[in-house]
Amino acid sequence: MKKMKFVFMLAILAVLANCGKKSDTGGGGNTGGGTGGGGVVTPTDPATANTIGFFMNEWNGKTFSVPSSVDAAKPTVAPTSYVTIDAGTILTKIAPVYNAHNANSWMTQMVTEASLISHLTNLKPNVIRFPGGSISDVYFWNKPFNTPPSDAPAQLLDANGVASTAGYWGGQTTDSWTISLNNYYTMLQQTGNQGMITVNYGYARYGTGTNPVAQAAHLAADWVRYDNGRTKYWEIGNECNGTWEAGYRINTANNKDGQPEIINGALYAQHVKQFADSMKKAAQDIGKTIYIGTYILEAQPAAWQTATDQTWNSGVLPKVNSITDFYIVHSYYTPFQTNATAAEILNTATDNTTAMMTYYKNGLTTAGNTIKPIALTEYNITSQGSKQQVSFVNGIHALIVMAEAIKNNYGFTCRWDLSNGYNSGNDHGLFNSGDEPGVAKWNPRPAFYYMYYFQKYMGDRMLKSTTLGGVLAYASSFNSGEKSAVLINKSTATETVNITLQNATAGSKYYWYTLTGGTDNGEFSSKVYVNGNGPSEPTGGPSSNYTTIAASSAVTAGGINVTVPARGVVYLVIDK
Repeated sequence: MKKMKFVFMLAILAVLANCGKKSDTGGGGNTGGGTGGGGVVTPTDPATANTIGFFMNEWNGKTFSVPSSVDAAKPTVAPTSYVTIDAGTILTKIAPVYNAHNANSWMTQMVTEASLISHLTNLKPNVIRFPGGSISDVYFWNKPFNTPPSDAPAQLLDANGVASTAGYWGGQTTDSWTISLNNYYTMLQQTGNQGMITVNYGYARYGTGTNPVAQAAHLAADWVRYDNGRTKYWEIGNECNGTWEAGYRINTANNKDGQPEIINGALYAQHVKQFADSMKKAAQDIGKTIYIGTYILEAQPAAWQTATDQTWNSGVLPKVNSITDFYIVHSYYTPFQTNATAAEILNTATDNTTAMMTYYKNGLTTAGNTIKPIALTEYNITSQGSKQQVSFVNGIHALIVMAEAIKNNYGFTCRWDLSNGYNSGNDHGLFNSGDEPGVAKWNPRPAFYYMYYFQKYMGDRMLKSTTLGGVLAYASSFNSGEKSAVLINKSTATETVNITLQNATAGSKYYWYTLTGGTDNGEFSSKVYVNGNGPSEPTGGPSSNYTTIAASSAVTAGGINVTVPARGVVYLVIDK
């Protein structure tokens, strides 16, 4: 009874919302996909937000290619959600760096893995970050594996002061299990992507030379020269505040420039200036432009976090305002290693993405800093215990993060990571690295498909949209004229959605793909189905034919209506 009343109320609200609006011959308001808003409007691109900045240099207009399609019946039940797309209002142009990904140094030589290269080419992440998380702070790009320079100590200290073998990584390697720097560059070329490089900041802390900061900055500048303009985006260190990071705590007996035992934000900022000066000089010498990022915390530290964390941003921000080109944040969204429910996980994708941007802007304003581009260079979830990380729910989470990042004017988002380790389903990897029982190596996890269809069916401009009902909706337009909507149903009940265009005329047809999870493993299925096409492997999705699956299609006359299953996603494009 409550459901019927809710549907009735939505219908009344939809009618009231459209009272007095004109319909043109293209369809007729809510029932035909017509303008519903006084005729066709040519929208104006808004100014690029300061939080996006130069990342918008990557923008290109997108042309929609009509897929092969199969006529499908429209839902016959009354809509439970109404989405209105205002084609006359552009929220932002969409820089194609929202679906970037992290590679790492332990995922083979990559160029030897034909299926991986094929999937990466299809995915089009555009940017692939390297050499991978905390490894960056023990990585020597110009040395063989575990063969550091003479001023790198054989042992490093952990947060508690316990010494252990350093375990350095190097870019000059021929081992099959770890990628060389040159093969990283080759992989980028083969897959049509570009790089983001995180240089070794830890060496500035644990180096035993007379001037370890200058030595580490020189190493980074030499990498810029060797790179020779192939990479535009550079980061100074990885999570340098972290107790897990090389350089967090150093043996002061071996240090020759008076650095404190424990890192702090002000010291990191002081060192960032030296790195930036050296790296920018190197780029200038070879006639290239690079952008350098500084790491800050994405949220107010909790009371239990370290003294380093508590003062990190206040130490960093005042010193780097004129130095850094962009700021870097990381987020693993869910409470650390909790066995969270699907609803809890999905809610963090909207809530935390908005909260991080608010915290970022407020922090820079308080510090008196200029608002500059922000890059979320690592994100995922840490929930575990029910195989959440390899589930289709994590795919929906990644989709919402990307869409919300665009909506909130992030400059760049980069998911962690392409390959990791199965660990009973506690695996951030987008692909199976070969250790998941009974599953082929490089089999894409469900998240791959949510990201693949998003980059294909999200346009190049995000449009204003309004929703009545229970779905999330993100609207966009293509440079070629089509309009699209990504519809996300976070609930456990089916939604029937009606879509109306304002300030534009719909063409004769609309096309859509529906992604749903399987029935295995409770609410955390490790499978995803695309228009009913499922995996041939025990987990994952339709890996053999995802590029050729036919879209569903219907005529716009009589209304643009679609069913979004429980915890389902629909990628829908309306013909011009």
